[in-house]
Amino acid sequence: MSYVGSLRAYLEAEERVLSELDLEAVSRLMEMMEEARKGHKRIFMCGNGGSAATASHFVCDFCKGVSLHQAVKYDLECLSDNTPLMSAIANDISYDDIFVIPLQAKLRPGDLVIGISGSGNSENVVRAVRYAKEHGAATAVLVGYDGGKLLELADHAVHVKIDNMQIVEDVHMILDHMMMYVLADR
Repeated sequence: MSYVGSLRAYLEAEERVLSELDLEAVSRLMEMMEEARKGHKRIFMCGNGGSAATASHFVCDFCKGVSLHQAVKYDLECLSDNTPLMSAIANDISYDDIFVIPLQAKLRPGDLVIGISGSGNSENVVRAVRYAKEHGAATAVLVGYDGGKLLELADHAVHVKIDNMQIVEDVHMILDHMMMYVLADR
């Protein structure tokens, strides 16, 4: 049995989504991140599952790949990376609060919170973005599907318009590499 037809269909769908990507929205996200960096503000990122891995990858790429030769470096933290803290909050309080509670200790006005959610409806990401907005931080999200609650809530969104979680997550990762490549080249 050959999988070539199915593989081709997947790639064609991904190529279509990439060709329709709103590059102005991506550029604005880059501007927000650069404003935070230059203003010595912290950037917090969060997501669940594959989106947690993407958030973590962003932190690696921007803190090392982009910041390596910059005088003012990115100060990024992935809220999804502290497994002991996340599991303690989830077990003792609520999984929905795993990102809000760390933000309560660390977030300052003018910081930037970036949430990643394929559906746009991950309650713990929604709560983090809402908390950030209520406490004077800028907010941006990477979402897919119809954008969910986060599309309406955040100050800015990059929306991958397809109802396919794998392609949404692929494109979110491509955004990381694309943004890193452009910023590291400057």
